[in-house]
Amino acid sequence: MGLGDKIENAAEKAGGKGKEAAGTATGDESLRTEGQADQAKGDLKQAGEKVKDAFKKD
Repeated sequence: MGLGDKIENAAEKAGGKGKEAAGTATGDESLRTEGQADQAKGDLKQAGEKVKDAFKKD
């Protein structure tokens, strides 16, 4: 996993947390759900990169 990918995925996850918090605070269910989806996307990308890294080591 390249450093740029790690930063991008972490930023996506952090942005998702922010959206979720804003949606919860304002009662905007759509924004809250979008934030949760962004977090899930960031997690999936991180997992995919870890799998790639594991195969590169062998």
